Amino acid sequence: MANPRLRGWRKWAKKDWAIAAVGFTIILFALTLLFDSRNPTSSSSSTFNLPSNHLIPLTLLHKAKATGAFCLDGSLPGYHFQKGFGSGSNNWLLHIEGGGWCNSIETCEIRKRKALGSSKYMDPLIPFDGILSHQSSQNPDFYNWNIVKMRYCDGASLAGHPESEFKNGTKLFFRGQLIWEAIMSELLSLGLSKAKQALLTGCSAGGLATLIHCDDFRAHLPKDATVKCLADAGFFLDEPDILGNRTMSNFYHDVVQLQGVAKSLHKKCITEMEPSKCIFPQQIIKNIRTPLFIVNPAYDFWQIQHVLVPAGSDPDGYWRRCRLSIQKCDSTQIENLQGFRSSLLKALSKLQHDKEGGMFINSCFVHCQTWMAETWHSFNSPRINNKTIAESVGDWYFNRKVTKEIDCPYPCNPTCYHMDFTQPS
Repeated sequence: MANPRLRGWRKWAKKDWAIAAVGFTIILFALTLLFDSRNPTSSSSSTFNLPSNHLIPLTLLHKAKATGAFCLDGSLPGYHFQKGFGSGSNNWLLHIEGGGWCNSIETCEIRKRKALGSSKYMDPLIPFDGILSHQSSQNPDFYNWNIVKMRYCDGASLAGHPESEFKNGTKLFFRGQLIWEAIMSELLSLGLSKAKQALLTGCSAGGLATLIHCDDFRAHLPKDATVKCLADAGFFLDEPDILGNRTMSNFYHDVVQLQGVAKSLHKKCITEMEPSKCIFPQQIIKNIRTPLFIVNPAYDFWQIQHVLVPAGSDPDGYWRRCRLSIQKCDSTQIENLQGFRSSLLKALSKLQHDKEGGMFINSCFVHCQTWMAETWHSFNSPRINNKTIAESVGDWYFNRKVTKEIDCPYPCNPTCYHMDFTQPS
């Protein structure tokens, strides 16, 4: 199923630098959904809801000055906070924004002049949709919780360290870990420290940040609280591209080296293998103790375009149309994509056998799916076994049902949204 409202991604798909700035495409994606994105699954509801056009203001973290928790350009980090109400007053959902990474001085210099590297360029007001929504029709299980969106401005999944900053006149601040700690400190003072139930989530690079910080999130909250983590489209694979090159592995190696990310990774892992290997989710989940849910499309277009068929790996253009639209792939290319899906399922094998874990792996050619009503929970949302992502996550979080949903291979699911970047603007 193709949806014209989701085509805001397409003009970025051909840009080689998207691996360092995918967040801009995510923003465009979200903006295309602001109109007509709420499709209630029921016309009757007696619960209180905030106005559907409610915008949430940006809060800059002024206390960050004391700890040096700065964005790439030295500006203050920020977050958006909507207070919970009713039965959700003591429950918290934190969502970490996505937006790729920067792996060099040059790409970080570019990034610091955008919203993904500086709060100077962040929107002062944003809508909360999908898993962030305060509409019960759109977000049935978490709508009345305290909901926070943490803005992403460090370029290393909130895991950079200042010891790696260059002192040769380059004005870049690698403070992702400090930003995480500073925002957590502020939220704890606002009531997170007394949470009864809590969920840490994130999309794309924010999904990776969720995995990195999941156990630390758990450690800050009351022992009797129910605390879990959800990573959306953040399960990046350590797989070779179509030429056999380790493009993604090399990229992550540069990110880890540049920003000193190893200090935020699990100590056991970095003693057993090269530290940059430990940033891959298949290694991270081996050491996570907190209950974890993975939402990921088996044919994540971002991974197909940057891990499996990155720029430069297809000089003859054989993959040109397929990497932009799964519906344009021939049988041989589909076979390659099925192999990539198999690699994802193999990497998730530990979670499949974890009785506290959950997953929703659909067969869609899409990327993030939790913070947009269209894909999270609406009349036309993707489903597996007739359950939306929201319903599946709710069943898992509240222990209503074991939820390990793995879709059949493409093209079997008619409820999928398949992005098509070959369509004209």
